[in-house]
Amino acid sequence: MILPGATLGMLGGGQLGRMFTVAARTMGYRVIVLDPDLKSPAGKIADKHLCADYHDHQALNEMSASCAAITTEFENVPADTLEILSKTCFVRPSANAVAVTQDRINEKNFLFARQIPTNRFAVIENENGIREAFQKIGSPAILKRSRLGYDGKGQWRVASLDQAMDAFNAMGKVACVLEELLEFQTEISVVLARSVGGSISTYPTGENIHVNGILDTTIVPARVSTEISDRAQSIAKRVAEELNYNGVLAVEMFVMPDGRVLVNEVAPRPHNSGHYTLDACVTDQFEQQVRTLCGLEPGDTRLLSPVVMINLLGDVWGNSQPQWEELLDHPQIKLHLYGKTDARPGRKMGHYNVLADHTDNALALAREVFERLKTK
Repeated sequence: MILPGATLGMLGGGQLGRMFTVAARTMGYRVIVLDPDLKSPAGKIADKHLCADYHDHQALNEMSASCAAITTEFENVPADTLEILSKTCFVRPSANAVAVTQDRINEKNFLFARQIPTNRFAVIENENGIREAFQKIGSPAILKRSRLGYDGKGQWRVASLDQAMDAFNAMGKVACVLEELLEFQTEISVVLARSVGGSISTYPTGENIHVNGILDTTIVPARVSTEISDRAQSIAKRVAEELNYNGVLAVEMFVMPDGRVLVNEVAPRPHNSGHYTLDACVTDQFEQQVRTLCGLEPGDTRLLSPVVMINLLGDVWGNSQPQWEELLDHPQIKLHLYGKTDARPGRKMGHYNVLADHTDNALALAREVFERLKTK
């Protein structure tokens, strides 16, 4: 076990790294953040910010020498960097687990090989593969670049072979996956924590609503049957076990009209859809990340209140600050801002959680307040 007083390393300095840093420092740990952004939200509050590239040898040497254990806030940290660091200190999740989940081809093949349910897909590595992939999947379909896609970026909906060709060219002819476009009933996710010893604690299943490819709302408990929720929990646990995963993991899934639950994506880190845990659970997902990184058992994941999480994007700012008083006047609403200075459309600036006696009441208040944030 790594106990308070030790120094922990965080690769990545965005909002997830910031919330990890808050949790770690609250528990008595020191934190070093490695991130190339001078304005890194996590770097601003860490004990030390190494402003360097993820392959910078001097920075990696300092991380190795100073940190008892190192983790990451996003899947696009180079897996070889994690492998290098793992030679001198604990790295959780492992380079192998991140290598699977940071590449959509690897991830889809991983799920398919283990008969974990997902939508039909075809791998495209060059122009010659587009026609064969389109014949296999048909239309409508969605073309996704294999690496570096997030929040709807690097994805194109295609209804014909010509559109698929155009999309492939627009993405720079990088390796892609063509997936069938599903007419699903509900989007859900399960966030869990898996310890070094293999014990798993899952959070309640969340229901997710996306707008323009970016998560807008998470509703907990999800408005699905107990059978569907239990199935999703079981699938998420299996993914973690098959990856031999250590840390916090999120599994996004689609609920189909016929009751099937299909895995969409796997995130090897705390997740936007788990932000509700900051106010509505005994142990939030960032404390869980600290605990699992340090070899401790996961904390209690009990839901203390129905909750709705609303993302705050830069769009809400417009030319001025949002009308925060509209939100802060309500004692059951909790605001979380990420310390970002530039509010841009589509950029995640913060979120708020609405706690109530029922999800319907929380959702109604969440939407009412959101509209008033923008209108004055």
